[in-house]
Amino acid sequence: MSVRGRLVHSVARTDLDSATEFANDVRYYLGLSPRQLPSRYLYDALGSALFDAICELPWYGIPRAEARLLEEYRDDIFAALDRVTTVVELGPGRGEKLRALVEARPSQTDILTIHLIDVSQAALVASARALGELEDILIVAHEAPYEVGLEELSQRTRAGGATLTLFLGSNIGNFDRPGAEAFLRTMRAALVPGDALLLGTDLVKSERDLLLAYDDPLGVTAAFNRNLLVRINRELGGHFDINAFDHRAVWNAAESRMEMHLVAQAAHRVRIDGVDLEIDFGSGEPIWTESSYKYHPDEVVELVGRAGFQCLMQWIDRSSSFALTLFHAT
Repeated sequence: MSVRGRLVHSVARTDLDSATEFANDVRYYLGLSPRQLPSRYLYDALGSALFDAICELPWYGIPRAEARLLEEYRDDIFAALDRVTTVVELGPGRGEKLRALVEARPSQTDILTIHLIDVSQAALVASARALGELEDILIVAHEAPYEVGLEELSQRTRAGGATLTLFLGSNIGNFDRPGAEAFLRTMRAALVPGDALLLGTDLVKSERDLLLAYDDPLGVTAAFNRNLLVRINRELGGHFDINAFDHRAVWNAAESRMEMHLVAQAAHRVRIDGVDLEIDFGSGEPIWTESSYKYHPDEVVELVGRAGFQCLMQWIDRSSSFALTLFHAT
């Protein structure tokens, strides 16, 4: 008898753990030169909603390019793999891409277990809801950073069949090249030979297109970026004047990455009560909030190959310069 998809377990970090880590990271990274804030903290409930809005903008083509590739090649993905009984998605967003992929799974008697890993509770709830009408699946939500969720998975008792891990949306681009390889090795350590990785990567394209994607005319990305200061004010007793910082997007061609910064319009002092910190900002001084590295197709294959994977297939959406690549764990 088939069953509807249901959430059977939720692994969540405590609010205390999350709040302490946030406070410690804000204190540490704002003390660096240049000042920084980790991009994962962009995704509180409001930040996740703003990012969903970014994904609807005509200038940000990653979601639509990836959806087109998944729609066209999802049958080929499953045909290239042995019996898949477990799917893991890192950063599932609203779950729409995962649902489209799972719907193409060949008919079989196995229950499919889906693990969703994200720091955003809102994203996990939305993803579980999107998958809830599918039959013969069980959903496990991990409210945790990717590394923590992967460690939990590596300790689980494996059922028969292969695991397919999804890392879509060009989220690998949030790591620098050494960090990306190290994280891919972490993913590989959670898998066994014969498991698979489906990786979405944004490719190098014109500077004009990149700047429009990261500094859109409607100002949604600017609001997404500034919301990080709103979060610090709300959760850590910060006294940031949001209007005192400009959003700035920069294409760093030498490093092949887009950068997002929050730039102080004038010299001023900011206090954050919750971490007992006062910061003197100079006029024009930036806080570096996000990096998004862009790739060439052969770079993707080489990078992931060094982490212990073998390329099976690669598909490219030429209209948006986006690649979807399927790998086997060797």
